[in-house]
Amino acid sequence: MTGGAAAAAVAVLVALGIALLGGGSWPSGLTVDISQPLDDANAWVIDNRDTHPLFLYFLLHLSNTATDAVDAVYRLLDALGWLGVLAAGVLTAWRAAGLGLRGARVALTALGAFAVCGLLGMWDATLITIALMVVSVAVAAVLGALIGLLAGVSDRVDRALRPVLDTMQVLPAFAYLLPFVLVFGTGTPAALFCTVIYAAPPMARLTALGLRGADPAALEASESLGASGWQRLWTARLPLARRQMLLGLNQTIMMALSMVVIAALVGAGGLGEEVYSALSTTDVGKAFAAGVPIVLIAIWLDRTTAAAGDRIGGLPPRAGSWLHGGRAWALVLVAVGAAAAVRTATWPEAWTYDISTPVNKAQEWITENLTFTEVWAREFTLWILNPLRDVLLWLPWWSVLLLVAAVAWLVGNWTAALTATAAMSAIGVLGVWTRSLDTLSQVLAALVVTLVLGFLTGVLCARAGRLERWLRPLLDAMQTMPQFVYLIPVVALFGATRTSAIVAAVVYALPAVVRITTQGLREVDPAALEASRSLGASTGQQLLQVQLPLARPALQLAVNQGVVLVLAVVVVGGLVGGGALGYDVVKGLSRGEMGIGMTAGIAIVCLGLVLDRITQRTSRTDR
Repeated sequence: MTGGAAAAAVAVLVALGIALLGGGSWPSGLTVDISQPLDDANAWVIDNRDTHPLFLYFLLHLSNTATDAVDAVYRLLDALGWLGVLAAGVLTAWRAAGLGLRGARVALTALGAFAVCGLLGMWDATLITIALMVVSVAVAAVLGALIGLLAGVSDRVDRALRPVLDTMQVLPAFAYLLPFVLVFGTGTPAALFCTVIYAAPPMARLTALGLRGADPAALEASESLGASGWQRLWTARLPLARRQMLLGLNQTIMMALSMVVIAALVGAGGLGEEVYSALSTTDVGKAFAAGVPIVLIAIWLDRTTAAAGDRIGGLPPRAGSWLHGGRAWALVLVAVGAAAAVRTATWPEAWTYDISTPVNKAQEWITENLTFTEVWAREFTLWILNPLRDVLLWLPWWSVLLLVAAVAWLVGNWTAALTATAAMSAIGVLGVWTRSLDTLSQVLAALVVTLVLGFLTGVLCARAGRLERWLRPLLDAMQTMPQFVYLIPVVALFGATRTSAIVAAVVYALPAVVRITTQGLREVDPAALEASRSLGASTGQQLLQVQLPLARPALQLAVNQGVVLVLAVVVVGGLVGGGALGYDVVKGLSRGEMGIGMTAGIAIVCLGLVLDRITQRTSRTDR
């Protein structure tokens, strides 16, 4: 059966079913209330945390170790003083990025980032965030490298881990918080462990990719010299995989920062807590003051690790240069020690500036004078969001399952269809069908806007290299910012509404869609374009009839990445009026109602699986 025939058959079945059976939400008789058992489990954990052997001899040790490790790093940073921390950040960035002009630019970026953190009065909060980052990134990098090592040398392990890593990477960050809160309670351990689990997959994936992509000629040469399997691994495969591993470290750092900020909901503290408390009271100025340091730290970390990765395989230090390798790192340590010896305390109070008041005044002026944002938000909700939600809620539950199965089958295969249908059915069984469809309506609305803007911008960038060069720094900056930060400006412009969550989701997902679309169009075979030009095709005909069809795999990947990123922010949007499942998670975390929160979290996981399977192209046999 062709795709068009299958789509027509599904449409006819849905139309007939609606005409004969009418609408209807998920039957109450097919639901299972798991909130009470989850609340009971949470109560049991609280009651037995200090007495049960599982906690006393295992989980308590993990919790104490996590707390002690983060506290030790924080005390070290505090002992260095603000001048020592500043010197450590700047000189480490300079050394990691190289001693040339690029290293100097990265060092200036680090200097500006730390200086702004102090000037905005966020120095102590920044140190807490960095301490949690240092420990979580170290553990996630080691864990991910070990997993990637196993997957890189064993085909069986690689096949077993691939679906697990795929699933982990499509889950929104919110979904990671609740299980760890259930076990460890709120505080540093829960924040640390959920950050590690969330940030480890990129390191594992790219380590395995680097090991599997090692140059066969180099491996054969190593084997011909009599090297054993372990010797080939340590002397050939791992060195050849360094670039991919450093890229994995870069992605792990950025994901860890994103999660550390969100983990403020479970008591992580630091800059994320400042943003969360400000958003809770709609204090845009305070949220902005905490959000700017987060963005600058993200840019500093991204530039440093990216520059270090670019240096691998580059030119060696020039002959006669003594300032490289261990000597340069020794110089960094000496300089940091000298700065710490000055015994500076925390950032001087006189060197801080409160920007919350002017930012709040600017926000008040915007809401009073730029009323088009409020009008647009109201009209978008009235004419787009509400009708879309109402249509989804009106559809019979069986028709939604049928549509999900059909789309997943057309895009992928029977396995994808069964997985998507089972995940959608689980949402109904959990008793959160209505709230899940509300979240789905927001995701679909944001995805349509994201794809329209992303595809148009990607096409323009692919055809105009100058525009792509102009947009590249902006897209880079947008991709480094944690999703939590996007909520701050949209709340200032649109208030705490569902539209705010959608706008933040669009802005967050747009860079990935633009980049993938641009790359896909540029990789179209030049011979095909030349053939179309020789046949007299116009520019528009080449785009519509040659480039876009040949770039379809890249466009499908853009859709998949767009829907995953949109879902992540729409769920976080529960903090600023998005409601639905995101609000239930926040409610469960903030009020200790673990049953409600965990039920919503499981539904978010299921919804993420559904959206991933209906947008991810998979291999299939010919039908």
